[in-house]
Order: sequence, then structure tokens, then C-alpha cells
Amino acid sequence: MKIKTKLNAGVGLLFLMIIILSTLGGWFIYQLKKDTQNILVANYNTLQYSRNMLLALEEIDTDSLAVAEFQKNLTLQSKNITENGEKETTQSIRNHFLSLKQNKANKDLQSSIRKEITELMQLNMSAIQLKSSIANTTAQNAIAVVSVAGILCFLIAFILMVNLPANIANPIRELTASIHQIAQQNYRQRVRFEGNSEFGELARSFNTMAEKLQEYSESRIDKILKGKKRIETLIDNMHDAVIGIDENRKVLFVNDEALKISGLKRMDFVGRQIQDIAVTNDLIRNLIREIIDPESKKDPSESLKIFVEGKENYFEKEIVDINVIPTGETESHFIGQVIMLRNITPFKELDLAKTHFIGTVSHEFKTPISSIQMGLQLLENDKIGSLNEEQQKLIKGISDDAIRLLKITGELLNLAQLETGVTQLNIHPFEINSMIREVVNTNKSAADKKQIVIITQIDPQLTSMIADEEKTLWVLNNIVSNAIRYSSDNSQVNIKVEKIDHNNVKFSVTDHGPGIEKQYQKHIFTRYFRVPGTKAEGTGLGLSISKEFIESQSGSIDVESEIGKGSTFTFILKENLN
Repeated sequence: MKIKTKLNAGVGLLFLMIIILSTLGGWFIYQLKKDTQNILVANYNTLQYSRNMLLALEEIDTDSLAVAEFQKNLTLQSKNITENGEKETTQSIRNHFLSLKQNKANKDLQSSIRKEITELMQLNMSAIQLKSSIANTTAQNAIAVVSVAGILCFLIAFILMVNLPANIANPIRELTASIHQIAQQNYRQRVRFEGNSEFGELARSFNTMAEKLQEYSESRIDKILKGKKRIETLIDNMHDAVIGIDENRKVLFVNDEALKISGLKRMDFVGRQIQDIAVTNDLIRNLIREIIDPESKKDPSESLKIFVEGKENYFEKEIVDINVIPTGETESHFIGQVIMLRNITPFKELDLAKTHFIGTVSHEFKTPISSIQMGLQLLENDKIGSLNEEQQKLIKGISDDAIRLLKITGELLNLAQLETGVTQLNIHPFEINSMIREVVNTNKSAADKKQIVIITQIDPQLTSMIADEEKTLWVLNNIVSNAIRYSSDNSQVNIKVEKIDHNNVKFSVTDHGPGIEKQYQKHIFTRYFRVPGTKAEGTGLGLSISKEFIESQSGSIDVESEIGKGSTFTFILKENLN
């Protein structure tokens, strides 16, 4: 039988049972309603009228309204005759009541009327008992019939619940297990479903697919082996050291360059746990430190110095996680890592030569530039001779260029010193207010030219701190001069110094310039970087040197900026570096 036919038959049978139960329940409820309605309408009202007539009869001698009340209820009872003998009894009560109205003091008539009303009530009480018995019989029949029908429906539904899902789920479970076997390259797996249902057709299609996969796998194994050999040859001939490990940190492959650097043999490497190799090899232990302990990850730009064949070499380490998405799945699975060591010794040597060259040239430039400035000062002295207006403009231009050259030379010299690591920190206590005043005085001339107001705000709790005053002053001067340079005329620059916790001081400089686009903010502290379209002059070294000076004091520097609203440069230092 087809799966669709089974589902239609099962669901249809359940639907039919629901209709049968609903019909039986509704019919019996209707019968009970009709029986109880008969009791209420036919008999209960008569009892109520009879009661009212008895009460009125008791007060007929004393209450003038009692006659009207009795007549009212008698008239209602005349319209509600439903039982045998009830009509004759009601008519007798009517006749005696007419006589009683003529002689209200006749006690015999009153007694006769009471007996007749009592007889009328007895007739209806008997009818109520009979109808109540009929209603009880109907309720018992309803309980019996609905119970039998419910049990039958439960048995049928239970049989369907046990058999129908199993007929569908078991083949699906078997097929899923077989598919997992195929996914694990067990192409000999087959499924056997009897019958001509959809599962039978699916089994035949699955078996055909498995046979073709098995044939294809066996025919392609030689090509796979050749491809593997090509990859191994490529890795072995790479100039960079390469080590591959699986998800369990077992070494899968290692090339000749890695063996030469580590001083190990291939048989001591491949197939072993890399942490076991690291126990006896310092280089491997250093390479896998961040794999074993991710929190110990170092700056990726930091190079490794390794002695290879008696020569000092520099390497950049890179660890690449290998994640794959298996065919037919959506989530990636981690299957291992590749450790690569890139030899950067030639670049390191060129960089060192460049650093020495910059330092030498910058140092040599300082003397002639100072001589030029001295000559300019002599030319500007009226004792040597007066200059005309055109000559004064030329002298002014030469003076500005000399100052700019001296600043560039100083920045290059600072950069060279930072790269060679010869810069020494001079940690000592100093007054914060004094340093801020010096910054304001240094930049006052440039600010006055653009009519910019420098506003300072210093935390009253801060009076002094222990840090490198010279380098901190240099950084603050550089940031403030940049703020003035990029601010519009008639604006202001805010310098704020505050204590942010028990041992950290935050310096911030806010300008109202054009701002820095979000995409350039992460590059603003990179050497020689300048925001595209910037018209103000500069080398792109000031902020880079500032970053080096602050970080050398275990501090941090950052920028926040919004286009059209200005920028805020902040750096944080410890109040006490000792």
C-alpha cells in the first residue's frame, strides 16, 4: 500500500470517529434537554401556581387583594394543563372558588379547595417523578453508548498511533543510517524495503546511487593518491616552514624547511602529538603556546628570532584554522590547523638599514638646518641691513620651510630611535598644571592666528603624576597642534584631564574641525598615513610616534570622530608608573 493511501485511510478513519462521537453526544444531550424542559415547563409551573393559590386562600378573610391573587394564579393554571385528571381538578377548584367569593366565611368551601389544590400538586409531583426517571434512563443510555463508542475509538486510534508512525518512521530511520554510512564513504551499504510503496522505490534509487558511488570511488582512488602526492611535493618545496596538525593535535605533515629550522627528523615529527614534541623542543613549544593557551596570543606583527645554521633569522608566525563544510551540511567543522613560519630576514635587514639611514640622515640634517635658521635670524636683524618688503616675504617663507624641515627631521629621528629601541623612558613626578600651561603657551601663537580659544579643564583632584614628562608633553603638543591646524577659524579647542579610576589619568583634546571618516579612523595612527583630501601639511608620523610614546608607558591612545562635528583624541596613562 502507498504511504499516501495509508495516511489518508488513517486520518479519514480518525475523522469519521470524531464525527460519530460528536453526533452521539449531541443527540443524547438534546434528549436530556427535552426531558428536563418538559419537567420545568409542564409541572414546575403548576406547583408554583398551586403554592400561590394556597397562600392567597389563607389570607382571603383578611386581605382584599387575596381574591385577585387567587384568581390570577387559577387563570394561569387553567392554561398549563398537561397531566391526566388535571383539567377536572382545576375546573372543580374554579367552581368552588366562585362559590367562595359569594361566602368568604364558608370554612367547608375553603377546606374543599385546599384538598383539590393538594390533589393538583400531587398529580404534578407524580409526573415529575416519572419524567425524572425517564431523564435518568436517557442519561444512563447516553453514558453507556458514548462509553462504548469512546472505547472503540480509543482502540482504533491506539492501533493507528502504534502502527502508522512506525510504518513511516522505521524506513526513514533505516534510510538515514544508510545515508550516514555513505557520507562516511562506506559505499557498500544497501537498504532493503519490501513492497511497492514509495519507500521501495526510494530504496531501489538509493541502492543504484550507492553502486555508482562505489564504482566511481574505486575508479578515482589512483587519481586521489596522485593529487595527494602533488600537494605533499608542493609543501616540501616551499621556502616557508609548514606544519599541519589535525583536530586532535596530531602532526599530519611537515616540510623540509620546518625540519631544518626545528632540527628534528621526519620520523620524530609525523604521527606524534605536537605537545609531546614540544616537551623536548623549545621552538615547537613557542610555536604552539597560543594553541594550547589561547589567552597567551601575542601581537601577530611580532617576529620570531631563530638561529638557523649559525645565522640569525627572523620569521613571522601564522596559525590558520582549517574548517570545512561537509557536503550536504550547513555548519562548518574544525579539522585541524596549519602552522606557517614566513622567513622575513631579508626584509628585516632592509628595514634595519632603512632605520639606520633615516637616523643618520635626520641627525646630519639638524646641523645645516640650524645654520640656516641662524642665518635667517641674522638677516632679519636690522643691524646687518634693512630688507625691502619682497625680501622680507622671501625670508619669512624660508624660515617657515626651515621650521617645517626641522620638525620633519625631529619626527624622523624619533621614529628611528623607536625602531632601534634605544629610546629610554625618564619616569619622574611632574606637575600636570605646569605641563598643560606649557602646551597652551606653545600653541598660543598658532591658535591666535586662527582666533581659536584653547579651553582647559583639569580634575581638581589631580595635581601631579609619575610618568615620562617629556614624551607625554610631546604627545599632547602634537595632538593640540593638529587640533588647531584642522579646526575652523573662530572656534575652540578643549583640553581635558580627568581621573577615571584609582590609578588612571585620561587626557582628551577635542576640536571642531571637519572630522575623520569612520573608514580612516583605524589607520590614523599608522606611519605616513594621511586622510585622503587633507589640505593641511604634515608627514603622517606625529600620531604614529605619539602611539609609540604612549604605549611604551603602558598606556593607550584612541580617537572618536564624527564628520562635520570634529574629533576627540584621548590617551590614558597610569598616574603612577613606578
